[in-house]
Amino acid sequence: MLRGIRQASSNWLGRIVMAVVLGAIAISFAIWGVNDVFRGFGRSTVAKIGSHEITVEQFRQIYTDKVQQLGRELGRPITPEQAKQFRLDQLTLDQVVSESALDQRARQLRLNVSDAEVARQIMADPVFKGANGQFERARFDSLLRSNGYTEPRFANERRTIIMRREVASTVGGDVEPPKALGEAYNRFINEQRAADFVVLTRDKAGDIAPPAADVLAKYFEENKFQFRAPEYRAIALMAVMPADLAKPDDVSEADAKRYYELNQSRFGTAERRQLEQIVFPSAEEAQAAAGKIGETLSFEALAKERGLEPKDIDLGLLTKSGIIDRNIAEAAFALKEGEVSQPIKGTFGTVLIKLVKIDAEQVKKFEEVAGEIRQTLATDRGRNDINTLHDKIEDERGGGARLAEIAPKLNLKALTIEAVDRQGLDPDGKPVTLPTGVDLLGAAFGSDVGVDNEPLQLPGGGYLWFDVTGVKPSRDRALDEVRAKVEERWKDAEVAKRLQAKANEMVEKVKSGTSFADAAAADGVSVQTTFGLKRAGNRATALSPAAINAVFATPKDGVGSAEGTSPTERIVFHVTDITVPEFDASSGESKRIAEQLRRSLNEDMLTQYVQRLRTDIGATVNLQAMRQAVAGGGAADDNN
Repeated sequence: MLRGIRQASSNWLGRIVMAVVLGAIAISFAIWGVNDVFRGFGRSTVAKIGSHEITVEQFRQIYTDKVQQLGRELGRPITPEQAKQFRLDQLTLDQVVSESALDQRARQLRLNVSDAEVARQIMADPVFKGANGQFERARFDSLLRSNGYTEPRFANERRTIIMRREVASTVGGDVEPPKALGEAYNRFINEQRAADFVVLTRDKAGDIAPPAADVLAKYFEENKFQFRAPEYRAIALMAVMPADLAKPDDVSEADAKRYYELNQSRFGTAERRQLEQIVFPSAEEAQAAAGKIGETLSFEALAKERGLEPKDIDLGLLTKSGIIDRNIAEAAFALKEGEVSQPIKGTFGTVLIKLVKIDAEQVKKFEEVAGEIRQTLATDRGRNDINTLHDKIEDERGGGARLAEIAPKLNLKALTIEAVDRQGLDPDGKPVTLPTGVDLLGAAFGSDVGVDNEPLQLPGGGYLWFDVTGVKPSRDRALDEVRAKVEERWKDAEVAKRLQAKANEMVEKVKSGTSFADAAAADGVSVQTTFGLKRAGNRATALSPAAINAVFATPKDGVGSAEGTSPTERIVFHVTDITVPEFDASSGESKRIAEQLRRSLNEDMLTQYVQRLRTDIGATVNLQAMRQAVAGGGAADDNN
């Protein structure tokens, strides 16, 4: 779970990625003890950590954000059933309780972070950087708006995250992994093996006569589940995207030019300025320093006098929109090359700015991008129109109309998928064309005929409405329906048995003293050789993953066999050499391994630390209230 906290805290919205979710599921409860449920501390309280309470409404909002964030990571919405499978509710509770414990510890230690440091970290965040690698103010504002943040609220949350990470980073310190652990891990990932091997393919199994009727019938009865017909559903659907409602011809030239003037950086490279900055604790000190520059010392000498290195004052090449503080941006872009500003009172302190050089803008002409701008503006207006259209469609559905009736009435298109299974295949086993960016199948198979389903949100601001119009239940097929497929599977099974027997015979020959080459020649197969084989990361090799695992489980000069790349292929191998890697603590590889182990050990220590914090501060949770919050109901009743 600490990996989840660390990764979530490392970016600006604390998003949960799939790897965090799946990795945390297995260890969440063992580490944090979420089952510590008690009653009576408030029906509207999900958790209490020390003096801090997390209400049902607060937790509901956090949980909703996590579900939406995970959906964005996966590129499709997460259904309630999927969120339940991920145990996202309990993981979210676990995270907020642990983070609250770290926050309270930071307050106990009276930690704080300066405004300047918060601004520096925000501007260094890759999320807010444009294609040129620089901070973009417009991107920053857009992302905050789209996620419901104001700048003060976001800066405050970033400050909290920084302090939380400061507490966490002091726990592990510079713990060094034991040398024996590094050597063992190094051997595991870098040990190399050489092996001779042969591949027994289907033709080595000989001719296989068609099975007798009773044999095929017996095989079918024993494996009937493999040939079962899946459930199929008929689905009517209707998608509407903002681009569908866009009318570029309706966008006036004045509106297009206004957009062009405000967004010129999108159509080329905006003017960039290389800036240097010195921050002062007070306006008076900044004014006094400004008076010295040019008379007795240079800007760089002033920085050196204040104990600053060149890298400490260099802001790099920035566009005007890439400067987070608007006052500084205006002042910096009013300077002449080589000029130093007067003291500027910014959001995070009083500063002096020096303009080092100017890179002139290179922007496409309006006429070159006019069509693109009109389409963009028309699509943006379509996003507003789509909400009106959404309400009209919902009104029609509320009146009992089906999608096939609504579409022609509103000049839209409705499609019908006659039959599709959970894997997206039709009855002939061919893929069905489905809308991208949304889990239509998951929603459709979680619904039923006659149910009014909520529309699914499409990437880009659109909606997808669907009706389940028919259900064909899963059923056992009769042998006559799938006879050809059953016979094919029976033959594959027979081939696998024969190849297994042939591989066993070859292994026994080699163990009895026959050379591997002679045993291979007797069976008419060619010996291949592989060198430098590792447990993972092998690029070009004919060995299957199962064979590689078997090779590393076999001693030098040992022989064995494993399934090949399919059940109708068998690999027999002879381990000819084992190279144990040296562990040179000064090598780049050893340092990388040591860093991996150090992070792991630090994470384990942090896990124990937060567990102790929760015990010392007092962390208790109410699972009934949590379930109530996730279900979207009212406050939990602690008398239930």
